[in-house]
Amino acid sequence: MIKPILADAVRELVGGAISGGETFESIIYHDGQTPPTKKQAEDKLEKLQAEYDAQEYARKREAEFPSIQDLVVALYDTDDKADIEAKRAEVKKKYPKPE
Repeated sequence: MIKPILADAVRELVGGAISGGETFESIIYHDGQTPPTKKQAEDKLEKLQAEYDAQEYARKREAEFPSIQDLVVALYDTDDKADIEAKRAEVKKKYPKPE
């Protein structure tokens, strides 16, 4: 997941194709959508940002979890599997899931 921008918020509010988006005023609506108000777009962006922030632990875990290749190798080797499980537990402890 990438950090949301104002254009993402507008796209979620109106659907369809849009372009531009450097500023609220520069967004171009390609499918006849009714543009939201700037306040609606900013409120939606705030919500998207909160969702993004809440997933920080998951992004950090993903960066440190064993690779797919390591997991595949571990399927065939008991010692490797134990190492993978230990590494995953260590990463989960380092970046706990918020409650």
